[in-house]
Amino acid sequence: MTSDPEDASPSGPRVFTLEEARDLMPEIRRRTAELVELRADLAELAADLRSSGASELGGRAELKGLEARFEELRAWFPENGVEVKGLAPILLDLPALLDGAPVRLCWLEGEPELAWYHRSELGFIGRRPLPG
Repeated sequence: MTSDPEDASPSGPRVFTLEEARDLMPEIRRRTAELVELRADLAELAADLRSSGASELGGRAELKGLEARFEELRAWFPENGVEVKGLAPILLDLPALLDGAPVRLCWLEGEPELAWYHRSELGFIGRRPLPG
């Protein structure tokens, strides 16, 4: 398994060990917490601007700034080998091998730790608890 983000380019996606993925979780949780806050602010600001043209959160300039920050945060995940599968709620997959088989370590917004996986071809519906 590789652990160098540079390996994510021509040779395919980065493949995490379980330890590497779990070591990355504090940063993932920090970034997703900010995404959740931005997501709520963006939804509220956009709705207010559509309905009344004004918001306590600001105007169009603030909306553009929030959108830029949201995209900057979102882009960090694929840059670090993490697949973003959903944004509301946030659903992330980390490519890995389990008993030699390709899997995705799977984390859903609100889960306290990385504790699930699914076979790569099955997606979320095939989620299972990590062994051990």
